[in-house]
Amino acid sequence: MRVAITGATGLIGTALVADLRSRGHEPVRIVRSSPTGTDIPWDPAGAVLDATRLVGIDAVVNLAGPGIGDHRWTARYKRELRDARVAATTLIAESLATISGGPATLVSASGVDYYGADESATFDETSPRGAGFLADLCADWEASTAAAAAAGIRVATVRTGLVLSARGGALGKMLPLFRFGLGGRFGSGRQWQSWISIDDYIAATMHILEGPIAGPVNLTSPHPVTNAEFAKTLGRVLRRPAVIPVPKIGPMLLFGRELVDTLLYSGHRVVPRVLEASDFTFTHPDLEPALRAVLGRD
Repeated sequence: MRVAITGATGLIGTALVADLRSRGHEPVRIVRSSPTGTDIPWDPAGAVLDATRLVGIDAVVNLAGPGIGDHRWTARYKRELRDARVAATTLIAESLATISGGPATLVSASGVDYYGADESATFDETSPRGAGFLADLCADWEASTAAAAAAGIRVATVRTGLVLSARGGALGKMLPLFRFGLGGRFGSGRQWQSWISIDDYIAATMHILEGPIAGPVNLTSPHPVTNAEFAKTLGRVLRRPAVIPVPKIGPMLLFGRELVDTLLYSGHRVVPRVLEASDFTFTHPDLEPALRAVLGRD
């Protein structure tokens, strides 16, 4: 199988490229700069992509987009977050719709923020869209795959939770504080964290690529935890105390109130009904074994 990947140099994309190669498949990177070998160049902001380069490709995995929590949410950065995701996905979808002999499958990233924040409800793929900036962003992101779906291409939009990896992402940012014994819950700690190990993320993506699944798919463990339980478990795995709540003032000074309230002090309990119904088997369904695996503490 030949699989083209946007965002191939990121945390998840790098792992997916390596996994595809290990399985005997051929990953083809879609890159913004310095293409080499079979790489396909593109410029999503300028709507530039030679669609003929996708002929002979079996599937596309679209992971492109700047990090949600990488910068303070200024009006400009919020526009950048939205425009980058929507423009990139629209370009991919419309390019796929214009060619024959191209990919039959598009797996396109989204997020569990689609469901909005709630401390009591449980969300699956049939749950309605929530409210707020990130819910709107995820909805627009998913809608930008429409041209591909209309052309008869199988489209799966993967609503991803917190991806656990020691190499980066949200967990990578937490580790220094926790290793110094300065980690802890955010606020009350009652907010839910829907997470997935990077190994299960990659395995689930392959499961989707190789099967018939279409539509929204929650890429989360079947066992979400509260923020307090997450902090307690991470501290236990690292053998460090994790009992002092993180003062809100520090993150707010760095990232602003809106980002901190949305990403750190609220959450959603999301479960992967579609994956479970398709007989996908999680290697790490529970948090502590997942953390031990990704941190090399088995």
